[in-house]
Amino acid sequence: MIYTVLIPARLASTRLPNKPLADIDGVPMVVRVAQRVNSVDPVAQPVRVVVAADDRSITAACAQYGIESVLTRSDHASGSDRLAEACDLLALDDTHIVVNVQGDEPLIEPGLVGAVATLLFETADASMSTAAHPISSREDFLSPNVVKVVIDTRGYALYFSRAPIPLARDDSGTAWWNDPQGPKRQALLAAAPLRHIGIYGYRAGFLRQFPQLPAAPLEQVEALEQLRALWHGHRIAVHLTYQDPGPGVDTPQDLERVRALIRR
Repeated sequence: MIYTVLIPARLASTRLPNKPLADIDGVPMVVRVAQRVNSVDPVAQPVRVVVAADDRSITAACAQYGIESVLTRSDHASGSDRLAEACDLLALDDTHIVVNVQGDEPLIEPGLVGAVATLLFETADASMSTAAHPISSREDFLSPNVVKVVIDTRGYALYFSRAPIPLARDDSGTAWWNDPQGPKRQALLAAAPLRHIGIYGYRAGFLRQFPQLPAAPLEQVEALEQLRALWHGHRIAVHLTYQDPGPGVDTPQDLERVRALIRR
């Protein structure tokens, strides 16, 4: 299996300006992400790790650390649009597998990258792959900032939502899946909520097609771009992991938390 990791990096951020260049123990955040991905087990190592940047300051920072990058347009509406342009700049074949790792995930589990690529490689009828892990706390289950996913028996995504799904009718105010009792125990365990992890596998041809698909009403309501794929009938295969991928960085508070974790 041959695949490429693309890391979109946009300089503008309302909550954390110049986020890709934020210093984490002397290294820019986007560089740390690329270095983390490059530590994937050699058996599942990507053939290339490329930062898709919207500003020359990002490509310059990458060059300083020997990280490959491409300069994309600064007016893209979404990260997938930026990745589609990067596929063209890199002249990737339509069948080539691309894994999108967000540029604000410096603690992402390296093994997850290879797992998402492998899942798409082995699932011919899926247009995309992604990952999820079990939710442990009621707070995460109820939080609209934690995206949930429901899957079918074959591991395909049925729906993504910011709402608490699946909702147990008789136990909606509790973490009902942690200690299920009674005759429905097995069903409750099998339906335990899953937190979606924001990593995606695509074939380059679909990634080129995706920005051309009309935006879906559900996508606009939930502000979740992956719902566009489901709306238009595409399958998304979900890799399940029991390892928390580590916190991402959206705010200054997140950045301080990640700095402290890396220093430790």
